Amino acid sequence: MPPRNGPGREAQGRTPQKAPPGGPGRPRPPARPPAMLRLGDPTRRINVALVVMAFVLSLFAGRLVQLQGLDSKAFQAKAAQQRVQPEILPAKRGSITDVNGHELALTADAREIYLDPHEVRPNQRELIATTLATELARPKEEIAAKLAQTEKRYLVVAKDVDPLRARKIMSMGFRGVGSKATYRRLYPGGSLAGGLVGFVGDEGSGLEGLEQAYNKLLAGQDGQQSIEIGRDGQRIPMTRSTRVAPVPGRELRLTIDRYIQWAAQEAIAKQVKATGARGGSVIVMDTRTAQIIAMANAPEVDLRSWQKVAAELRGNRAASEVFEPGSTNKVITAAAALEAGVVAPQTIFTVPDNIQCADRRLRDAHPHPTQVMTYAQILGESSNVGTILAGQKMTNQRLYDMFRAFGFGAKSGSALPGEEAGLLPGWQDWSGSQRCTIMYGQGISVTALQMASVYQTIANGGMRITPTVVAGTTDEHDRLVPATPGKPTRVISELVARQLTGMLEGAVAGEEGTGGAAAIDGYRVAGKTGTAMRYDQKCAGYCGYTATFVGFTPAESPRLLVLAVIQDPKKDHYGGTIAAPVFKDVMTFALKSKKIPPTGSTSAL
Repeated sequence: MPPRNGPGREAQGRTPQKAPPGGPGRPRPPARPPAMLRLGDPTRRINVALVVMAFVLSLFAGRLVQLQGLDSKAFQAKAAQQRVQPEILPAKRGSITDVNGHELALTADAREIYLDPHEVRPNQRELIATTLATELARPKEEIAAKLAQTEKRYLVVAKDVDPLRARKIMSMGFRGVGSKATYRRLYPGGSLAGGLVGFVGDEGSGLEGLEQAYNKLLAGQDGQQSIEIGRDGQRIPMTRSTRVAPVPGRELRLTIDRYIQWAAQEAIAKQVKATGARGGSVIVMDTRTAQIIAMANAPEVDLRSWQKVAAELRGNRAASEVFEPGSTNKVITAAAALEAGVVAPQTIFTVPDNIQCADRRLRDAHPHPTQVMTYAQILGESSNVGTILAGQKMTNQRLYDMFRAFGFGAKSGSALPGEEAGLLPGWQDWSGSQRCTIMYGQGISVTALQMASVYQTIANGGMRITPTVVAGTTDEHDRLVPATPGKPTRVISELVARQLTGMLEGAVAGEEGTGGAAAIDGYRVAGKTGTAMRYDQKCAGYCGYTATFVGFTPAESPRLLVLAVIQDPKKDHYGGTIAAPVFKDVMTFALKSKKIPPTGSTSAL
């Protein structure tokens, strides 16, 4: 048996050791102990970890104290601001109605279709653009351009959308396409009283006519609500909301009768077309109250497509367009002379067909031999020369004062939007010839409304009443509150008013009267023709004419007044031949509509 430390152990894989230095007999040095990893004290390691954890937790705790304690209100406010979305609740605009409550302008429910391009899926943009373009009649390129603005959150595609169409669009379930409740303005009559009523713009505010003048009353007051919205754009259930209800607008009721308004528009439009005129206006008025029953213009603006109408044709030209009145103005000269007592209806004048006035020779419309005429005949036959002869019996100031008393040179007080004051030079500034031309209506300018007011004064026994077009408004309980009546002012005496009425009857029923085309069977009509040269800025002078007729009936107890004016006619130009027939048509319709019975056609003269 081999020794224990012999070759047998080496055979098991041990490497033989070299003999220590010094030979086999020398002793070996002690062996070095193997290296060992020292793990340290476990208690110390735990303590260090606890300190680190305590420090980290203290940082979290401090931040928590800051968030929930010191800065909590600020962060709560910021979070609420991000969640709470304010929303305007539009007020429903009040209606504009005629004297019987028929709506001329009304407000209906509508929808606004909008986009949130940020929410639209890229693969649906083409489909959405095509669908909305078809449903809303909008260019597809326009909608596609909006969809491309992915950084935007709210882009309006269309307003005034019918609710049924909007519901159809929303039923398609397109993400990023929304609908908002709103209102749209409708005008059932289209062009009916268009220039008077006016219209609203895209933002819902009045831009013209009564829509603009009474915008605050009609618009009401918008409300507001605030709700909490989540990230998906939906309202968070069980969250608080605040709401201030909108206050609807009030109704504006006019003195206009829609049927008579329609007849007036038809008559003036027909004559403007027949004569090739630039335009025209008609006013129908109650002589006892000065309430305006109809106020028509031709051409008239269609309120359903007002954007397509030239700006100068959108307004109410019956109150805004000024012109020289011509012979309809002679009634004021007559009123001044009769009131002063310098003439009477039967005063005799020797009237040639021309007269020298300062540096000008003025003539009658038609040549005639020198005639002996009463003042009533002078007015009935519309003699310029005879009017000058009567007017020369007064001072310039007396004549000027009568013009002012009848309302010339100032707005009527009707508060109609766009109304002009006309032009009446001070009497001190009249030239020698102007003193004469003013007597028969040239050298001054008026509006159709001003001239209608003159004849209302005569028909009402010399009492001028401020014209009105508003009958009343509704209160918060939808009860009609009547408007304040027009202010009455005595201009001439009742006697002079009766004298003038008789003279004006002669202008219609007299053998030589210029207004025979205005006669109406069964009624006594008092009225006057007017034909004046028309000043036009385009030709920088007088070019063309203004033809007018204004009158009232029944003459013995006046009820209705009609004025018709035609601007720049190309076929004929006399008031007696082209304006008087319009008066007859409109007055005949109005008499039937108001059920005013015939009283006989025998003149007082």
